[in-house]
Amino acid sequence: MPAKYVIHTKMVPHRFEPITRSGVIAWEEGCLKCAVCVKTLCIYHVYDHRGLNAYQMIDSIDNECMNCFRCVQSCPKELIHKSLNPEFEAIGDGYWIPNIISKLWYQAETGKIPVSGAGYPGPFSGPGFDSMWTDMSEIVRPTRDGIHGREYISTGVDIGRKPTCLTFSRDGKLEGEVTGIINIPLPIMLRVPSFGSIAPETVKGWAMAAKRLATMLAVSEEMVGPDLEDFAGTLVPIVKERPFQEVGISGKHAMVEVDRATAEAASREDIARAGSSVIPVVTMPLEKGIEERAFALVKKGFSVLHIEGSRQSTFQDSPSLFLKDGVRAVHLKLIEENARDQVTLLASGGLAMAEHVAKVIICGADAVYVDFPLLVALECRMCRRCRKGLSCPVHVEEASPEWVALRTINLLGAWHNQLLEVMGAMGIRDARRLRGEAGRAMFFEDLDESTFGSLGELEEGYELE
Repeated sequence: MPAKYVIHTKMVPHRFEPITRSGVIAWEEGCLKCAVCVKTLCIYHVYDHRGLNAYQMIDSIDNECMNCFRCVQSCPKELIHKSLNPEFEAIGDGYWIPNIISKLWYQAETGKIPVSGAGYPGPFSGPGFDSMWTDMSEIVRPTRDGIHGREYISTGVDIGRKPTCLTFSRDGKLEGEVTGIINIPLPIMLRVPSFGSIAPETVKGWAMAAKRLATMLAVSEEMVGPDLEDFAGTLVPIVKERPFQEVGISGKHAMVEVDRATAEAASREDIARAGSSVIPVVTMPLEKGIEERAFALVKKGFSVLHIEGSRQSTFQDSPSLFLKDGVRAVHLKLIEENARDQVTLLASGGLAMAEHVAKVIICGADAVYVDFPLLVALECRMCRRCRKGLSCPVHVEEASPEWVALRTINLLGAWHNQLLEVMGAMGIRDARRLRGEAGRAMFFEDLDESTFGSLGELEEGYELE
């Protein structure tokens, strides 16, 4: 059994004051000048060192207040109030909502799992991953010493073509072609986001994090420069619009990513030649009919497919269909064609929370790419000012590589612990076993159909009242 994989995290403070969900409004007009002001009774002493961040125009009390409401309830003149922050509600968009962004900030800062308190106040179901639940049947008998206790839970996955069988000669030597397989201890790989205020130092920080986490970083071929030479083994160059024969296969990189058009134009000889030195990954935009195109590439000889959804975790040509549906369709198609165990499926697009990783693996992916959470971990607000040529409000491009690496490691450490929690609660001890384990999940569409699908149908023998 390999050594237990643990991501060690530590506190990495924000460079800027984060935008809080609520703020304190303390009116001075009408104050009774009580002998003992309720502000002095604050057990967190947030009023004692209250100050104003002149650059961001943020009151320090907004970030330090613990929402105990003691001052609000105790002021005899009711001059202290808590109010929702309109600036907080304006960050992000309909998918990358403020609560998701703020939790990513917290995890990147502390490396801890966010805890919201007792109960769940959110909706019962929703679109995409919110219509899917994991089966926590084993949580009634948890381990006595936690997720890092004596029971071993493996999160390692294999990337590459797995042979269906092994053949040995009479003298015990392995016969046949031996294909390369990469083992990573975490089913999460990093990917440079498609937009953002990203500098070469930012990419270097992500490469440092990928190397420390023993995972991979997918980066555009143009970004691979001399400053990333030390991280060549963890980089996955993304090559676009070039013939497959011209794809740079220098031996420095274990994987290289090509687009679907390049892969479809490649010959079997080119694929076999490339596969002996590097693992080619084919990126496929998530569109209708992807399962047929995926199987065609598998028959051609490709063993690693990357299903790329939109930033909202939907099909790129149909917003009403979601990443989980596309991954599940490809997974089931490969099973039907007896080819699933030979292929590695990677998924990306809209994976905003740790639970999304577990859910998309249950749908059939072997591992995932994470992109925009890496940017949010660096205090990005998903305001998209950078896409308009405007300056970044938190100057992500000025962050040091070490700070970028530590924040990324914290985020992945928190996600890794949550993945262990989910797998332990389901009684699954290996991430490979989690792949395609739909029996350990519940889908709202299936439950709705089985419960209410027969309503309104009339058959012979039914009695009408």
